[in-house]
Amino acid sequence: MSTASVTQKRPVRQKDSKRKTTPFEWLVFLLLVVIAVIMIFPTLNMFSTAFKSQAEVLKFPPRLIPEQFAWGNFKNLFTQYQYGLWYKNSLLIAFFSVIGTVLSSSLVAFGFARYHARGKNVLFLFLLSTMMIPYPALMIPQFILFKNLGWMDTILPITVPAFFGSAYNIFLIRQFFTSLSNELYDAAKIDGCSEWRQWWNIALPLSGPVLATVAIFGFMYSWNDLLGQVLYLNSSEHFTLTIGMTAMYSTATRLVPWNLVMLSAVLALVPILVLFSVAQKYFVESIVLTGVK
Repeated sequence: MSTASVTQKRPVRQKDSKRKTTPFEWLVFLLLVVIAVIMIFPTLNMFSTAFKSQAEVLKFPPRLIPEQFAWGNFKNLFTQYQYGLWYKNSLLIAFFSVIGTVLSSSLVAFGFARYHARGKNVLFLFLLSTMMIPYPALMIPQFILFKNLGWMDTILPITVPAFFGSAYNIFLIRQFFTSLSNELYDAAKIDGCSEWRQWWNIALPLSGPVLATVAIFGFMYSWNDLLGQVLYLNSSEHFTLTIGMTAMYSTATRLVPWNLVMLSAVLALVPILVLFSVAQKYFVESIVLTGVK
C-alpha cells in the first residue's frame, strides 16, 4: 500500500505595502505647499502687524516677526476707539440673526418636508427662484419700508428679516428633514403630540448637524455684513465691528494705525474660530449625511 507524499506549501512572500512616491507626486506636493504658503501669508502678516508698533509697521523692508511685541496695542485699541461697544453690538446682532434664521427656516422647511398639498412643489420652486434676485434690487424698497416704519438707526432692519427665513437655508434643512422616518411622526401623533411639538421635540433635536451648518453660515453672514449695517446704523453707539473698522482707516487724519486695524481684525476672528471649532463635528456630519443621502 503506497503512502501519499505530503507536500508542504512554501509561505508566499507578501509584497511591500509601502508604495514609492513618484517624482510627479512630489512635484504636485511641492506645488501645493507653495500655494498654501502664498494663501496663508496675508493671515500671518495680519497677526504679525497686530503686535508691531506704529514705527515698526512703517519700516522697510518689513519683518514677519516683530522685533518687540507691542502688547500696548490692546490698551490703545480699547481706549482710543469704542471697540468694546462695537464688539457687543456685533455679537448682539449676530445672536438674534442666528436665532431667527434657524427657527424660521426650520419651521418653513418642516412644512415643505412633512405635508403634502396640491401646488407644494410649485410653491417650493417659486421660493428657490428668489435666490436669483440680487440684494441691490431689494435694497431700495427695503430701505423705504424700514424708514416708514421708523426703524432707522436701530438693529431691527438687520435682525427682523432673519425671522422670515432664507431660501437657501430652507432648501438645506428641507433636504435633511425628508431623510427622517415618517414612523417617528406617526408614533408621536398617536401619542397626542401636536404639529408644533413634532417640529420642536422631534425634527429639531434630530437635525443638529444641518442646524449647526445653518447657524455657522448665518453667523458669518451677519458678522461680516457691512452694506446692510451701513445703510441703517448712523449713530456711533450703534456701530458694529465692520463699520468701526472701516472708520478706523477711512477717517484717519494722519497715518492710518495699521497695527490697531490688524489687531481689531485678529480679535474679530475669535468668535468665528470658536463657533467653528465647537460646531465642526456637526458641520462635517451634515456634509457626510447629505452625501450618503
